[in-house]
Amino acid sequence: MTTERIDPPRLAGERETLRAYLDFHRATLAMKTDGLTDEQLRSRSMPPSTLTLLGLVRHLAEVERTWFRRVINGEDIPLVWSAEGDYQVAYDASGATRAEAFEAWQTEVAHARRIEQAAASLDVTAYQPRWGEEVSLRLVMLHMIHEYARHNGHADFLREGVDGVVGA
Repeated sequence: MTTERIDPPRLAGERETLRAYLDFHRATLAMKTDGLTDEQLRSRSMPPSTLTLLGLVRHLAEVERTWFRRVINGEDIPLVWSAEGDYQVAYDASGATRAEAFEAWQTEVAHARRIEQAAASLDVTAYQPRWGEEVSLRLVMLHMIHEYARHNGHADFLREGVDGVVGA
């Protein structure tokens, strides 16, 4: 599998730029997993950490679901892997497969894109219960870019540990 990653535009409006950078980082995560087996995707970083590439994909599915569906869209739905709302469960990829994790992640990304595109503007607000306050779609987009950028850094190290591949 080869992931296509499109560079964000150099000159664009705010919303188009945020959308493009988020998609760029989504594609970067997918690129970091290209060509790996389920076993390699479950390979742990370094003790005592249990972090894996597959765990990152599962975690980011939960993050997409939470910010776009649960917060912005106000959907009353549980997390993908934890009905109790425990975000740490997604990191445990010991019994997970690429197919299961990527299907969930791609489903949540599709929902997120639909919700973002349907929003009237980046000024749309919604209640974030964990923070106890209203947040804008703009903040959500920026937060998601930050979330992916941070975890793509983890993915760099994880991939290098699996097979020596570096760079994105």
